[in-house]
Amino acid sequence: MAKVRTKYVCQQCGGEQNKWMGKCPDCGAWNTLEEVAETSPSQNATQQRRQALLTHAPLTQGTNVPVVLPEIQPLSQPRISVGYPEMDRVLGSGLVPGSVILIGGEPGIGKSTLLLQVSGAIAQQVGPVLYVSGEESVEQVKMRAERLEIAGERLYLLASIELDTITEAVHRLKPSLLIVDSIQTLIASHLTAAPGSISQVRECTLQLMQLAKSSHVPVFIIGHVTKEGTVAGPKALEHIADAVLYLEGERYHSYRLLRGVKNRFGATHEVGVFEMQGEGMVEVSNPSAVFLADRDADATGSAIVVSMEGTRPLLVEVQALVTPSNFGNARCTTNGIDHNRLLMLLAVLTKRVGLAVGSHDVYANVIGGFNLEEPSIDLGVAAAIASSYREKNVPSDMVLIGEVGLSGELRAVSRLAMRVREAAKLGFKRCIVPSAVGKGARVRAELEEAGLPGGFQVLTASSLAVALEIALH
Repeated sequence: MAKVRTKYVCQQCGGEQNKWMGKCPDCGAWNTLEEVAETSPSQNATQQRRQALLTHAPLTQGTNVPVVLPEIQPLSQPRISVGYPEMDRVLGSGLVPGSVILIGGEPGIGKSTLLLQVSGAIAQQVGPVLYVSGEESVEQVKMRAERLEIAGERLYLLASIELDTITEAVHRLKPSLLIVDSIQTLIASHLTAAPGSISQVRECTLQLMQLAKSSHVPVFIIGHVTKEGTVAGPKALEHIADAVLYLEGERYHSYRLLRGVKNRFGATHEVGVFEMQGEGMVEVSNPSAVFLADRDADATGSAIVVSMEGTRPLLVEVQALVTPSNFGNARCTTNGIDHNRLLMLLAVLTKRVGLAVGSHDVYANVIGGFNLEEPSIDLGVAAAIASSYREKNVPSDMVLIGEVGLSGELRAVSRLAMRVREAAKLGFKRCIVPSAVGKGARVRAELEEAGLPGGFQVLTASSLAVALEIALH
């Protein structure tokens, strides 16, 4: 009897090693190598894989030879609206025929609920939709559809994990949309690996991509996330998909953020805001007003910042609490703000402004479950910390925009006019911006053309110390 040889495959990137290692040398992930039997594929299995890939090839317009660009006819099909403007914005004005969209998120965050609502809307407005569930029976999916009040006359459900069965159903039904829930449950018949393994996930995603390109049917793929918060096998999935979306949110908060991190047909880092309710995911058309509704205007340690999420400006409240440390070392805790960025701001406040926050515990929080990474929030975060330290509140009608440098200077930010216009639209009266933008005739002209209401003041400051004196006078 021949000896069975084994190899170790990284479940994060798919790299293969001859022996087990704690850290994958290819992607740097820890404890992701799993032992699998190394079996040489038979000639029959190799032919099956080749036939499975060639069944849907070529990808476009049935050509096997190179074609000069002017002779290629563009697709006549327009983008497909999913029925939710918030999601259409993230996708780039709707679905592109033949595109593959990967949606990831934590368990229970609402991925299946959102896509079931999308499938119901497209089935009603465009054409038949095929919803493939590898984790639930069709009866269970119907129970969820009834709770969401989805009629679904042209919504077809299929409970299967075999890729060949799904492909046959697509060719027979010719749907306007295919939804796969989830990719970790599918198996390709010519592979012996278990469902969810990196080889099965890669192979099934590749064949679904071939199917989408050849039939011009858009495909939504749901992907589970790892304990680090990334889609399982991201290097195998994200490189194949045309768009990658993440559904984010706190488990104990009702708001959900649909964030685009990759999009070949639109802008990246767009954000759509939803609220999880009993009837499903409900759009939040004006998230800035919702997030600022419960704000205590007279509280210290609070400031309003404007963060650009894709092409949309969002006004978010940043809170800070500074208390004397009762222990030897002061603590710094953040929620929604990069920890290293906050440490840098504390150092600038100590060195350039003269606030002795080094002996204090500092807690910073972003309201609404947002994760803010843009440098333009630096001024607002620093103002919230100074407000809590000095026990002086920032005026409730003021917005702060600006990036803080290590020398304590304020640096200009992009799309200033759009940010200021959004603040004025929500009823704010004053805005502090870096004075460097006042020297640029182009930016000044943009502010004048922004159509700001009468009485709105744009205050400028050259340094963090000057901005804090204006905000906490």
